[in-house]
Amino acid sequence: MSGHFTEQDFLPLRIAILTVSDSRGEDEDSSGKLLRDSAESAGHQVVAKEIVRDDVYQLRAAFSRWIADPEVNVILSTGGTGVTGRDSTPEAVLPLLDKVVEGFGELFRQVSFADIGASTLQSRAFGGLANGTFVFCLPGSTGACRTAWEQILLPQLDIRTRPCNFAQLIPRLRER
Repeated sequence: MSGHFTEQDFLPLRIAILTVSDSRGEDEDSSGKLLRDSAESAGHQVVAKEIVRDDVYQLRAAFSRWIADPEVNVILSTGGTGVTGRDSTPEAVLPLLDKVVEGFGELFRQVSFADIGASTLQSRAFGGLANGTFVFCLPGSTGACRTAWEQILLPQLDIRTRPCNFAQLIPRLRER
């Protein structure tokens, strides 16, 4: 397990949160709320939060807007990563990425196995990098978002985590 290097100050990241859903409104968006509350509790700034229908072109438009925005360091999305119906987040987002972080989806499925067993195979969660912005696409389940946040994203979005973390790699942070 990684530790924290306490001689360095915490560096808040600017995070955008996207819920992918054909049926949820703001009141029913427990996964998006969990991600927002978790990011803010950790000291990060949530600069945008939206709900978008599970449509490849609407998703690409939302992700592209945030990827191009220098005020967004990280995009967290929830929903649309399954294998049924209109689940199309990977099809929408993967073409936008400059690099895929293969280990994110692999690790997410590994840590999810403890909670949901072999059902974790149905998740197509993934992460990547586009224009210096980290993108992490999670399942729509609130439990899955909690697992991803607590076990992977919280330490990796904290610049104090050693031996390494995603926060230190965000090019725009070095330009401040």
